[in-house]
Amino acid sequence: MQAQQQHNETRPLSFMQSVTIFTSIIALLLLTILGWQAEPHVPLIAAAVLTGCLLLAFGKPWQSVEQALIRGLQASVMPAMLLALIGILIAVWMMSGTVPTLLVYGTTWFQPQWFTISAMLLTVVVSMFVGSSLTTVGTFGVALVGMAGSMGVHLAIVAGAVVSGACFGDKMSPLSDTTNFASAVARVQMPDHIRNMTKTTIPAFILTCAAFLLFGSSAQTDLSQLAAMQRDISQSFHIHPLTLLPLAVVLAAAFKRLPIIITMLLGIGTGLLMTVFIQGEFDIPKWIVTMHHGFQGSFQLDEVARIVNRGGLQSMTGAISLIAIAFALGGLLQHTGVIQTMFNRLIAPVKSKEALVVTSGLSSIGVNVITGEQYMSILLPGQLFEEEYEKRGIPRLTLSRTLEDCGTLVNPLIPWGVSGAMMTSALGLTVFDYAPYAFFLWLSPLVTFAFALIPGVKRATLGATRNR
Repeated sequence: MQAQQQHNETRPLSFMQSVTIFTSIIALLLLTILGWQAEPHVPLIAAAVLTGCLLLAFGKPWQSVEQALIRGLQASVMPAMLLALIGILIAVWMMSGTVPTLLVYGTTWFQPQWFTISAMLLTVVVSMFVGSSLTTVGTFGVALVGMAGSMGVHLAIVAGAVVSGACFGDKMSPLSDTTNFASAVARVQMPDHIRNMTKTTIPAFILTCAAFLLFGSSAQTDLSQLAAMQRDISQSFHIHPLTLLPLAVVLAAAFKRLPIIITMLLGIGTGLLMTVFIQGEFDIPKWIVTMHHGFQGSFQLDEVARIVNRGGLQSMTGAISLIAIAFALGGLLQHTGVIQTMFNRLIAPVKSKEALVVTSGLSSIGVNVITGEQYMSILLPGQLFEEEYEKRGIPRLTLSRTLEDCGTLVNPLIPWGVSGAMMTSALGLTVFDYAPYAFFLWLSPLVTFAFALIPGVKRATLGATRNR
């Protein structure tokens, strides 16, 4: 009996069994989330239950299913901690006057007709220094979307610009964890990886800038309302350049490549110091309430209250639970061999180099859709396709670039994705709101596929060059 159990634990699933699980999950998620417009939490729980039942029906012992579930949940601890700190950071930066100062200075410098493109370029710069799209969206993104509402600019378009700029900076920053991870998985040097990504990233970025110049301007803006908002914020906070010190500390910590948890804690600690020395708030019990429930101030304008009264640990509980559920489902699929069995079978019929690159990119997108986890969408296809790339003489740099373009950048477009959940929690908009305007996230995979298929450029992309 024990020997039979051990055999079932190690016996791989058949291709048809993996396809059955995969199609069942996709059908369930499409019906509930897209068809019935349900929040993703319960559909993902249902998908995990369905996956577990199918695995048991296909002969996997309960111990294997349970262990896979636990391993997935264990992997969710770090993203959950990061999300909790982002919620606290937003609340503290509101209380310290950091974000209000950004709002006042930003509304003074920004011109409404160029607001969207300016917002994207600003988040590009910040994300390049910080190395994290989530941190950028959770801080600057919150301020910029808030500013957009007061300047008569379409909120979803600005959110798309913020997400596009933050993801560009994250992707191309040497401080980014996903950039380092993709280069490590493909076993290439990180500077070479970044340099090689410019071939697809720059064309996608230029097209994105053109799109925001065309669609993202607003000529009808109530500047009197904007001035009233500036006065209301200035009456409630001490607007001073020193309140931007927490942002400078976060940038410096990121540049020094300190761990992201330490960077966030430094940002929170510096924000509390500004709360004392600039805002004159010494009430520590009030700090604790703010960090838990978010900042709650009194303002004359409802628009200002909607922008500033936010953040806190409690505001992130929905996203934290979503991440735990998504990682649990991902653990079931990864550690029971569902994904590996499917992709091993899909690689075999692929004959041409061009098709292999496209297939690896689609695989990254597929893992994103199934698991909602960008690291898994880099790791699994990277492991599965590396040997085949080597056999066919395709540079590993092409693999690392494809993994980044189709793994990292697609995740914020998935409602149950880790990045999607974090960004919607910070911005107060759903993925479906900003996704149509997150042009850079759509264009980058398309440009990657074009590079593999267009005769004029595919030779450089697919040729048997020396791997570094």
